[in-house]
Amino acid sequence: MPEETRKKSKGQTIRRVAVILLLLVFTGGVLYMADLLLRPKYMGEVTEGALTAEYYEAYGDHDVLFIGDCEVYENFSTVQLWREFGINSFIRGGAQQLVWQSYYLLEDALRYETPDVVVFNVLALMYNEPQNEAYNRMALDGMRWSPTKWNAIRASMCEDENIVEYLFPILRYHSRWNELTSEDFKYWFHKDTISFNGYYLRREIMPAGEMPPARPLADPSFGSKAMEYLDKMTELCKEKGIHLVLIKSPSLYPHWYDEWDEQMEKYAQEHGLLYINMLPIAREEIGIDYSLDTYDAGLHMNVTGAEKCASYLGRILVEKYGLTDHRGDAEMAEYWDEVGKRYDAA
Repeated sequence: MPEETRKKSKGQTIRRVAVILLLLVFTGGVLYMADLLLRPKYMGEVTEGALTAEYYEAYGDHDVLFIGDCEVYENFSTVQLWREFGINSFIRGGAQQLVWQSYYLLEDALRYETPDVVVFNVLALMYNEPQNEAYNRMALDGMRWSPTKWNAIRASMCEDENIVEYLFPILRYHSRWNELTSEDFKYWFHKDTISFNGYYLRREIMPAGEMPPARPLADPSFGSKAMEYLDKMTELCKEKGIHLVLIKSPSLYPHWYDEWDEQMEKYAQEHGLLYINMLPIAREEIGIDYSLDTYDAGLHMNVTGAEKCASYLGRILVEKYGLTDHRGDAEMAEYWDEVGKRYDAA
C-alpha cells in the first residue's frame, strides 16, 4: 500500500474513532442529565429521602453518631447536644430504616471517621425482612458508591427489585417523564439542606391521644436476620473501640412490648452495652409532656420534645464516656453557629 494511501486510511480511522468517542461522551452526558432530572428530589412533602446524602457535607469527626429510624432523626436535637454539651453529633437515620441499613450506614460512616459513641434505636428490630422499595430507596440512593453500598442494597432488596436499577437509576425512573414538576427542574443540579446534622425539625404541636391496643405477639423473639445485624453492629463497634448505646426512644407507637424490652436488657448485659428504655421515664425524668412535645399525637417528638430527649441523653453520654466539650474549638463552633441560625429560623 502506498505511503500516501496508508496515511489517508490511518487519518480516516482516527477520525472515525474520534467521532465514536464524541458520540459516546455526548450520549453518556445526555443520559446522566436525564438521570438527574428523573430521580425523585425529596424536596417537597417527602423530604426524608434527602437525609442520607447530607452526612457527606457535614462537619466531620463526630463524637456521637446516631443510627436508626424516625425515632432518632425526629426525636433528638443535634443542636441541643451542641449548645448544652459541646457534642458534635450527626444522625444517620431514615424512614423505616431497617437494622441492616443502619449497620451499613454505620460501616459507610467509618470510612470517614471513628466516633466515640454510636447510638442505635432498637425499634427497628421488629422487622426481619425487607419491607418496601420506596423506603429502601430513601435510605440507600443517597449513599456514595462503595462495596458497603452494594452490600446494603443486596441485603435490602424486596423480591421484585433489581440491583441493576440501583446501579443505573434511570432504568427505574425513566417512566417519570410525565410526572415531572417544577420541583424537579428547580432541584435538578442542587438540593437544599433539610436537616440539622441529620435532625429533622418539626415545630407543630398535636397532643398524644389514645393509642391502638397492642396486638398479642405470636412469637416475641426478634428475627434471626435482625439479630444477626445487631451482632455485626456490636462487633464492629468493639473492633473500632466505639461505645455502642442501645436506646428505645419515648415515642408511644408502634408499641414496644415488655418481651422485647426484656430481650434488650439481656442482650445489653451479655455484651456489656448500655441500654436505655426512655418510655417509662419519659414524663418524670426526661420531662416529656405528651400534650405539648409531639407533633403527630405521640408518634414522634416536635422540637421541644427532641431538645428534652437530647438533654437527657447528652448528660448520660458525657458522664459515662467523658465526651469532650468542643464549644471552645473556633472552627467547629463557627460551623455549629451557622447550623444554629438555620435551626432558630426554621
